[in-house]
Amino acid sequence: MARKVETKQAVAKPAAKPKRASRKTAPSPETLTELGLERLIRLVLDETGRNPAFRKLVTAAVAGLQGPEAVAALIDRRLTALERAAGYIDWQKRRAFAADLDATLTTVVAELGPLDARAALDRLLRFLAAAPGVLARVDDSNGQVHGVFERAAEAAAALGSGLDPAMAAAFAQRLVPMLAADAYGLVEDLLYALIPGLPETACTRLDAGLAEAVPPRPAKADGTRAWEQQVARGRILRLRQMLADRRGDVDAFIALEREAAPEHPERTAIAERLLGAGRLDEALDWVRRPQKRGLVVVTRAQIVTGQFDPEAPDRDRIELEIRILDALGRGAEAQALRWGQFERSLDAGMLRAHLAKLPDFEDEDALERAFAHAAAHPDPYRALHFLTHWPKPDRAARLVAEHTWDGGRYEILVPAAEALEASEPLAAARLYRLLVDDILERGRSAAYGHGARHLAALEALDARLDPGALVPDHAAYRAGLRRTHGRKAVFWSQVRD
Repeated sequence: MARKVETKQAVAKPAAKPKRASRKTAPSPETLTELGLERLIRLVLDETGRNPAFRKLVTAAVAGLQGPEAVAALIDRRLTALERAAGYIDWQKRRAFAADLDATLTTVVAELGPLDARAALDRLLRFLAAAPGVLARVDDSNGQVHGVFERAAEAAAALGSGLDPAMAAAFAQRLVPMLAADAYGLVEDLLYALIPGLPETACTRLDAGLAEAVPPRPAKADGTRAWEQQVARGRILRLRQMLADRRGDVDAFIALEREAAPEHPERTAIAERLLGAGRLDEALDWVRRPQKRGLVVVTRAQIVTGQFDPEAPDRDRIELEIRILDALGRGAEAQALRWGQFERSLDAGMLRAHLAKLPDFEDEDALERAFAHAAAHPDPYRALHFLTHWPKPDRAARLVAEHTWDGGRYEILVPAAEALEASEPLAAARLYRLLVDDILERGRSAAYGHGARHLAALEALDARLDPGALVPDHAAYRAGLRRTHGRKAVFWSQVRD
């Protein structure tokens, strides 16, 4: 009889997990303490040999052991060198120069500030006074160097706000003569930050100093010089208006506004303050005055983000007029303004405010009237934005089917398509196709990633569409894209990803 032999199969043991580090390696007070003093000293000395900006910080810290005079003397030497320098700093040297400049600022704030706040403020003002000369000789296209000076102004405002009333008043007064050479608005920003925390007596003295510093009204024939002088006048007058607001002096604010912009005083700003003072009839008169359009200021942030809204001033004026009418008890006129503003701009907020003021059981009829008006609005893109954000998806889907759309208006069409995906897949698919077609036909390579995502959305929507709802169907549409745009390899690679 064959002998039964039992064999044991080798069982593979799971690979041992790598041991986790027993202690954290990131620098922290705990880990650095364990390094020991000698090792830390060696690391610091090595870094001072490699990094000039770090060497200056260490030097300032050591000087701080000798007292504020030693730190101030060190800073003064650096500021003197900065003021005397005349060489041009190109983009290749800008980073190192900005680091050196920042080290000087850090020394003033972190080393001298805690030891002697008044001495630190003196050096910060000297630092800011050097800004025009420095920025004139540096390639600062990315704003890195300017940012250091902005931080200096913020630091000066923080230190100045902590002074006692008499010292704060004296410090604010010292800033007034600097406004004449404040080409980059750094001292102006410092004053704006400082004024809210100043005591009343300091505000009075500052206003008197600013009044004396206002340049005379320029002659129109002076050209560029007249423009610069008018800008300088405006900056000081706006600061004085801030002080007038501090006092609650509406008449002083209005007088300064007339002086700053005699041809087009800002009626909304004036009416806002008259409303706050309870002078309702005057407020209504001002808000309804014809407004000449002056210079429109567009900030860098608005340009970069595309958030400039040319309708904002008119909308603000109408909203203020409505508030004044409500305060006067003239509700019917206020309601007429709300509805008129909605009719013009399809402003959803204005419609909600209008509906909230209606008697019970009248809001539903008014809302249907609003939807019908929106659907017939002469600007279909504005109408689509309103109907998808209210939201009223069935009306929006009908609008999509009734109009021919430009796929280049992605800022309206993309959020509309996304909003319609859940309940109106056919309308969403139509918009996504428009967007994909526009991106590929115009060869907008920067938008290929968006186009790939739109195509993926179309893939998901296809399963929810009735057969024949969209011609051609998704498979044929995608095949057509391949035939027409097959050589756009970057797009198709993003589709695969």
